[in-house]
This record gives sequence, structure tokens and C-alpha cells, in this order.
Amino acid sequence: MEALFIFIVKSSGLIALFYFAYFFLLRKETFFNSSRWFLLAGLITSIVLPFVVYTKVVWIDPVPVSVDYAPAVNYHYIPNYHPQIAEEESFEINWNLVSLGIYALGFAAFMIKFGIDFYSLNSVLKGKKVEQQADFKFVDVEENIAPFSYFDYIVYNSSMYSESELESILEHEKVHSDQHHTVDVIISRIFCILFWFNPIIWLYKKAILQNLEFIADNEAAKKISDKKAYQYTLLKITTHETCVAITNHFYQSLIKKRIVMLNKNQSKKWNYWKYYAIIPALGAFVLLFQIKTIAQEKKELKEKTKKAALASIIQDGEVYKITKSTTDQELKDLTAKLKSEHNVDLEISNVKRNRDNELIAIKIEVVKERGKVQVIEMNSTKALKDCSIVIDKDEEGTKSVSLVTDDQIDHPVVIQNRDIAVINFDSDANPEDRSSPVPPAPPAAPIAPVFPTGPMPPAPVIDMSKMPKPPVAPASPKDKAAWAKFEKDMAEFEKKMEAFEPDLSAYEKQIEDIMSQREAIFEKQMEKYEIAMEKFNFDMDKFNQDVQIKYGRDSKEYERSIKQYENDMRQHQLDMKQHEKDMKQFEKDMKQREKDLKKWEKENNKKS
Repeated sequence: MEALFIFIVKSSGLIALFYFAYFFLLRKETFFNSSRWFLLAGLITSIVLPFVVYTKVVWIDPVPVSVDYAPAVNYHYIPNYHPQIAEEESFEINWNLVSLGIYALGFAAFMIKFGIDFYSLNSVLKGKKVEQQADFKFVDVEENIAPFSYFDYIVYNSSMYSESELESILEHEKVHSDQHHTVDVIISRIFCILFWFNPIIWLYKKAILQNLEFIADNEAAKKISDKKAYQYTLLKITTHETCVAITNHFYQSLIKKRIVMLNKNQSKKWNYWKYYAIIPALGAFVLLFQIKTIAQEKKELKEKTKKAALASIIQDGEVYKITKSTTDQELKDLTAKLKSEHNVDLEISNVKRNRDNELIAIKIEVVKERGKVQVIEMNSTKALKDCSIVIDKDEEGTKSVSLVTDDQIDHPVVIQNRDIAVINFDSDANPEDRSSPVPPAPPAAPIAPVFPTGPMPPAPVIDMSKMPKPPVAPASPKDKAAWAKFEKDMAEFEKKMEAFEPDLSAYEKQIEDIMSQREAIFEKQMEKYEIAMEKFNFDMDKFNQDVQIKYGRDSKEYERSIKQYENDMRQHQLDMKQHEKDMKQFEKDMKQREKDLKKWEKENNKKS
């Protein structure tokens, strides 16, 4: 979104740059064709140049590493870990989306207007007689419209002009058609749609149309013997009922300027320098906005900085380095030396090596001063990076033990996906608890609710033996007395039938109430289920981060947690599909019940 806004701002700035260069330097010059290409080049440049980015690499000295070094990974394991639920953020207006919506509305409105103009043009040309002459198609219409050209079509109303006036008009429109000025008109219109919010683009479009008229007037005047007659034609044609959009009109609201430019002396050639005045401005634009600087540290100084940083960390202490090629015997000697020289209890276990006999996993348990126990684990499928056990003393003589890895010297503050875990315990903790910590159990995925079911009330049963019998109609249609009695009997029969028939509406209402209650219960259960799924996803992310920090991406525990999460998500998808299936079955059952009720009612009517 931000990149789009930056592009629009840069393009709008370039459009303004070219327009003001034309307005202040080129507007009064008679280099009309050159000005045409200058204005078109400005539009193309405003679209292309923002995408041209020059990358500049700057070599800098490495940033000195601070002496106040903190271990890159300091993970404190908490057995009873309960992730917090993220609080819902308060509502805020996204002004980027609002701006994009306003832009889209304006863009759509001008696109519709563009389509309407094309439709109007097609209505003018549709069904008209076309006369082909050379490369032009002449269309003589009866409507009172301004003469115009559209590609190779030249449209005019011959009854409105004399023969000499019509000759001037046609020569003018031939220039428009022959030099494909319609392309310029359409391009300027498209840019007005894209940058409709920028007032400069509308002035830019006016400048393009005005310059096209200057070109056509200049070329047409060369082919007409009587130049003054041509100017009188411009003065005579001042009003028209209709002007068709996206075309080159013979008449424009700049007659005075056109006549002035027709009588103006040709500009001197040395004035061409004005076209090149835009180049320094474009260069400044590139230097200010289109250069991306990338800083890289010098490798040699970087290595020296690493060594200096390590030296500053060590100070007056001692360093015992463990590399990927350190042997088991060297590890045993290291344990004995730390005990004898520094009274540091060091226990090394879980040593694993690859085929090249390189260390890929190790666990170091250190009993530190003041009864603190530190367990350091490194686990990977690849050879471990070099690390050092640093024993340092502060001003009071208190010893401290810490682990330093080479990549920590490069990035002493950044914590990345490193296969190292540091866990601190109290000295009185159970030794079994100081083994590799068991990762917390992954959160259980919630179970999707099932649509409530249960027995439905039975449909009412009719006792056919107690049903009243309908009266028999008289045999003779002329017996009025008999027919009057029959109508009276029918009225009584219908009254008895109304009292006898079951109340179907009450039964249907009973069914609807039961189903609506079940549907409301199910919707509440689904809302709770969706909230539980959001919490589950949040808890699962926390769990994955927990396992990843302790064991690394390459560990089996991490792979197991990822597989468990994928299985839970697949089950969630299956539950949602089953939910959709249950809802479809519910709708199907309701339709079937309606059909059964209608069938039951129809059969009772037949029996009666």
C-alpha cells in the first residue's frame, strides 16, 4: 500500500515538473511538433522513472561490539507455562484503505465517463455513409456538431459552411488524422483517469490539446493560398450545439491564441536549449529519490572487531574453547581442569557426532557460584559452531561462567533461530529435573459442535369414522327448494369440518419453534468453538516457539509439534466440512417435512 502511494506521489511530481517546464519555457515557442513529443515524453517518464532504482553499495567499518555482553540465548524454562490470550485491539480507522477507496471511486467514475464518451462517438458514426478518399474516411452528417477527426475518420456537416470554409476545415482535420493526433488525445485522457485527483494533469491535458491545434493550424495554413480566409473561418465558427469527446475538434475555446500563433514569427533555433532544461531536474530527481544505499561491513575489519570484542569479554578471565573437532578425551580433560583450577563442577553429556566425527550435539551442566546450576545445550543435524566456556572475575573476585559462540560476537543482541538453549536451576533442584526439559504438552484442539437432535412431535391423527358425511346434491337442477336445502346442508357440513380438522398451523408452529431453538443453541456453540479455535492457534504458536527455542528447527520434538499442529488443522477442516454437511442435511430435512405436511393435508382433503 505504501509503495503504491509513493509511486503516485513521484509520478504526480514528474507530471508537474514537465508541465511547468512547458508552461514557462516552451508555451510561446513555435516548435509545435517538438513540444508534442516533449509533452508525451513527460507522461511516459512519469510512469517509468519511479521504477528505475540505482543501487549504491557503501562499505563501512563494523560497529564496535559493546563490552556489556549478554548471552544471545537466555531461555528460562517454566514448567507450568500458560500462554496469555491476546487482547482484542481497539477499532482504528485505516486511512490507507480510506484513501484507496476514495481513489477507486474516482477512478471508476472517470472510467464510466470514458466509456460513455466512446458510446456517444459510436452513435455519431453508426449508420452514416462513409466516403473513402486516399487515406481518409469522410462522414457528412446532418447533426449540428463541431467538425472533428477520429483516427482516419473526418466528420463534418457540409450544409453549415461555404465551399472555401469547408476546404479550410478539411485541411485542418486532415493534419490531425494524418499525424495520428487521436492517440495523443486518448493517452492524455487515460492519464486524467489515473491521476484524476491531481489538478496539474488536467492542465497538462489542455496543453496537449492546445498544442495539437497549433500543429494542425500551422500545417493547414501552408496548404491554403488565402491565409486570412483561414483565420476568418476560425472567427466565424464560434458556437456549436455538440462537441464529441475523445476527438480532435476544429473548434476549441482558444481561437484568439490560435490566430496569434498563426501570425507569430518562427522561433529561433537556439531556443531549442529550453527542451534540455528538463534534464538537470530529472537528474536531481534520480539523485534524491531513486538511489538506494546498501551498507556492507568490511570483512577484514570485521574479523579484527570480532577478536577485539572477544578479548574485551574475556578481560582477565580464561577461555576454554570447544570446537566441532574436540575429542571426548579433551572434554574429559576440560572437566578435570575446571574442577582443579577453578573449583567449577562441569558435567558433559549427550555428546553426539556425525560420520565425520564432528560434534552435532552436547549438553554442559555447570554448578556456578552461590549454588546456581546452569545447563547449556546445543543440538543440530549439522556440525556445531565453535563455542567457548569463559570464566571471568569481577572487581570483587567473584567468578562467573558463561558460554560464548562466534555468531554471538557478530550479532550480540539479535536472537535468531539458534540451536542453543540455556536453562538455569537452583542447586537444590532434583538432578533428574536438570535433564533435558520435557516440552509442554501441545494444546488440544477444540471439538466442533454437532447440531442438536431429538424426537419431534407426531403429526395429528384423524379418526375417519367420526368424520361427518357431506350432503348429496339434488338430481334436478330446476328444483330450487331442494337446492336451497342443499346449500344450507353444505354450510353446516363445512362448519362441522372446520371444527373436526386438526389445527395444522399449530403443529407447524410447534415444529418451527423446536427447530429455531436448536438452531440458536447450535449457533452459540459455534461461536464458542470459533473463539476456542483462535485461542488454540495462539497457544499452538507459543508452543512451537517454545519447542523451537529449546530444541531448534532440526529437532524431532519440533517436527513432532509441527506434525501435531498440521493434524489438528486437518481435523479442524474436516469438522468444518462436517458442519456444512450437517447444515445442508438440516435444510433438506426441513424441506422434506414441509412436503410431508402438504401431502398429509392433501390426502385429508381428498378423504373429506
